Amino acid sequence: MAGPSDATPVFEAQKRATPELKTVVDFLRGKNGPKIRRGILNGKRVDYFKGKTAIRTLTGPAYAKLKKVPVVKDEEEAKALLGRILPHAFFLRVDRPTPDPPPPSGSPKLLQLAPQQSLLPDAYYAWFYDGSPLTTLLGAAAMVLVMLAGVMFPLWPVSLRIGVWYLSVAALGVIGLFIALAVVRLILWCITVLAMKRAIWIFPNLFEDVGFVDSFIPLWAYDEPKRKKKRAPGTSSKSKRTPKPTASPPVETATEETPIAAQSSATEITPSIVSGGLKHRQSATVEEIEDDEV
Repeated sequence: MAGPSDATPVFEAQKRATPELKTVVDFLRGKNGPKIRRGILNGKRVDYFKGKTAIRTLTGPAYAKLKKVPVVKDEEEAKALLGRILPHAFFLRVDRPTPDPPPPSGSPKLLQLAPQQSLLPDAYYAWFYDGSPLTTLLGAAAMVLVMLAGVMFPLWPVSLRIGVWYLSVAALGVIGLFIALAVVRLILWCITVLAMKRAIWIFPNLFEDVGFVDSFIPLWAYDEPKRKKKRAPGTSSKSKRTPKPTASPPVETATEETPIAAQSSATEITPSIVSGGLKHRQSATVEEIEDDEV
């Protein structure tokens, strides 16, 4: 789908969008939008995404909860909706050329605008929209107020300054208590390692990725070693390795003294090993490919 026929600025093209399309764009640019990648377009850093990730986002449950937006039932309708948004230049299609020499791994990709603006699942699209300006203005105003309040701290009323002092002392006390608790539990663990068969941790979930209350539950527990993950019954460490050529028995030519059964078994072993190696190579190749990261 081609862009607008008249060469209008991006801001003017975005102003022509209907309110429902702007709501969809704000959703895509928000935290529930498609996966964002970093790139360089015309010497500037930009965010870009892949077409099919945006299609999947519009067909997901988060979009279905929105109100006053176009209804999307399948991927075709999602693709059509993105095609309606594309002419308003909230995002534009870009290409990723391969520079020579290639950039180091992890650096932003080099982007350039595509001559044909169309919506394709495997294409990339760069954002030219930074979200609602109201959110940006409110955040900037809040930052200015916080800085002014900090600078004007000597002019605060005495009661407010005393309250801030108590809060700071309480925060330092909580941090000190947490450090002391970590030291005590480490000392207790060292004692139980030497005196008992199994060591004991108090508050074993203190440093785990759990909620605040769950960090103090249970009160104590034995220090159990981490168990290794069990492999599937059909897999083994040897199966991941490709068989060496020397592992297969040599195939000898049939002679008058060689029995027929020995000849057939000798000729059937090598194909099975080779086919098994090819299957493992194919399975390893499929596991390493990730479609979204291409």
